[in-house]
Amino acid sequence: MVNPLFTGCGTALVTPFKKDQSLDERTLRELVRRQIEAGIDFLVPCGTTGESPTLDHAEHLRIVEIVLEEAKGVVPVLAGAGGYDTRKTASLAGELETMGADGILSVTPYYNKPTQEGLYQHYRTIASAVSCPIILYSVQGRTGVNIEPATLRRLSEIPNIVGVKEASGNISQQARVIHEVPAGFTVLSGDDSITIPLMALGGRGVISVVSNQIPAEMTKLAKLCNEGNFAGARELQRKYLALMEVNFVESNPVPVKASMALMGLLEPVWRLPMCPPSSSSLSKIEKVLDDLKLLASRSVHAAS
Repeated sequence: MVNPLFTGCGTALVTPFKKDQSLDERTLRELVRRQIEAGIDFLVPCGTTGESPTLDHAEHLRIVEIVLEEAKGVVPVLAGAGGYDTRKTASLAGELETMGADGILSVTPYYNKPTQEGLYQHYRTIASAVSCPIILYSVQGRTGVNIEPATLRRLSEIPNIVGVKEASGNISQQARVIHEVPAGFTVLSGDDSITIPLMALGGRGVISVVSNQIPAEMTKLAKLCNEGNFAGARELQRKYLALMEVNFVESNPVPVKASMALMGLLEPVWRLPMCPPSSSSLSKIEKVLDDLKLLASRSVHAAS
C-alpha cells in the first residue's frame, strides 16, 4: 500500500529571516498556518528550499519544532536531514524523529559524488538510525549525483525507506523508476512544472516550491491527478505555469522568497551565498504576480 502520509502536495517551506539575518519565528508560524488553512497535504521544513545548509544545528531543530507545534499532528511533517557526512545526517535524523517528525527527507550527499554503492550504504545507515519513514531526494543538477533506478529498487527493500522525491527532470528516468520500485513505493515530483506527467506515469504527488505561494491551488492540482482528472489538472497548470517557471529564473529559493515578499508574506532576506535577485529578474517576478493578481495591495514587506 502507498504510504498515505506523503502523497498529494507537500510544501518545501522557505525559511523566513529578519533583516538582521536571524530566524523570523513569528513569520514562520504565519506561513505554516497559511499552508494548513489552504489544505496542504504535508509540510517539508529544512529542505534546501529552506536554505538548510545555512542553518546552524539549533536553528534546524527549532524550525522543525515550530512547524510541529503549528501542525499539531493534523498535517504530517517531513523534516529535512541530508548532507555530505553520513554520521551527522543519521544523528540529525534521529533527533528529528525524537522530536516527533513524521518522516525524514534526505537529499543525496553533494560534491563528493559517491558511487551507487556508496549511496546505498549512506541511506542504509540513515535508515538504521531511525524507525520513521524516509523519503530520498535525488536531484543530480544540484548535487552532482543521481540515484539510479536500480539503486532505488535496492533501497526500496529497506522497510522504512518508503519513497523518493525525483527531481532529475528526466521523464524517461522517472518512468524507469516507477517501473523498478514496488507499487507501494511513493514517487514524488521534485519539479512543479512536470508534476502532471510524473503522476500520469504513476507518481503520487509533489514536493513543491510554488505551493509556498499558491498552496490551495497546487494541492488541488495534485488531488486532481490522483483522482485521474488530468484535464482539470491541466487547467491549473496552464494558469500557473509562468509562476512555476519564474521561481527558477535564478537559483532557488531566491525568486520564490522575492515573490513572497511582493505578496506581503515575509521579509526579502536570504543568507549568503544566496542574495537578492537582479532588477531584471525581479521585474519578471513582479509581472507574473501582477498577471495572476497575487501582488499584495498594501505590503508591509518590499522586495529589494
